[in-house]
Amino acid sequence: MNLDEIEAKVGLMRNGLIALVLLLASLHGGSVYATDDPLEGFNRAIYGFNNGADKYVVRPLAVGYEAVMPTPARMGVNNFFRNFIDVNAALNAFLQGRFEYGANNLGRVVVNTTLGFFGVFDVASHMEIPQYQTDFGHTLATWGVAQGPFIMLPFLGPSTVRATAGTVFDAYASPTGQIGGRDAQWGLRAVSLVDIRAGLLGADELLSGDQYIFLRDAYMQRRELLTNDGEILDDFSEFDEAWEGDDF
Repeated sequence: MNLDEIEAKVGLMRNGLIALVLLLASLHGGSVYATDDPLEGFNRAIYGFNNGADKYVVRPLAVGYEAVMPTPARMGVNNFFRNFIDVNAALNAFLQGRFEYGANNLGRVVVNTTLGFFGVFDVASHMEIPQYQTDFGHTLATWGVAQGPFIMLPFLGPSTVRATAGTVFDAYASPTGQIGGRDAQWGLRAVSLVDIRAGLLGADELLSGDQYIFLRDAYMQRRELLTNDGEILDDFSEFDEAWEGDDF
C-alpha cells in the first residue's frame, strides 16, 4: 500500500466519522425516545469541566499529535489500539453467546497480531474477516441489566450507569490493563485518548446550539445502535446512499 492509498484510507475513515456525527445531528431534532437524565445539573457541571480539560489540554495535544505524526504512523497507532478493542469484542461476543462473532474477532486478533506486527497493520480487514463491534455494556444489556440514567463522566464523557460498569470491566479485561505496570497501562490509555481526539478534530465545527444536549442525544443514539445490533430507525436509505457515494 503506497502513501496515497494510506492517505485516502485515513480520509475515508475521517469522512465516515463526520458522516456519523451528521447522521446523529439529523436525529437530534427528533429523538425516538425521551432521554432519562435526572442528573442533568450534575452532568452539565462535569461537561463544563470536560470542556475545559479538552480546550486547554487534550485538544492541543491532539493538534500537535496530528501535526508531527505522519499519516502512516497515525494509521498504525489507530490499528494497534483497534486490535485491543477486537480482543474485548471477542470476549464480549462469547459472553453474549454469539460464538461466530467471537470467533471472527478472535481470528482478527490472531492475524493482526502475527501478520500485522502486533496490530500495526490491519491485515484481517484486507482478508475480509468481519469485525463485530461490542463492549461489556452491550453484554450487560443482553443479560437484561437495565440501562439506568445518562451520566457524564470526568474525562471519559457521555455514558449511562450500565455503560459505565461496562467501561470498568473492559478497561481491566483489555490488554492495556494487563501490560506492564500502572505507568505503562496509563501511558497506553493516554496515547489512545489523544489518538481518538485527533480523529475527531474535523468534527469540532459540527457542534452547535446546546452542545450538552447534542452530545447526550448523539451518545444515546449510538448506544441504541450498538445494543440493537445496528437497528434504530426503519429507513437509513438516504444515509446509505450518501455514504456509498462518499458525499461527506
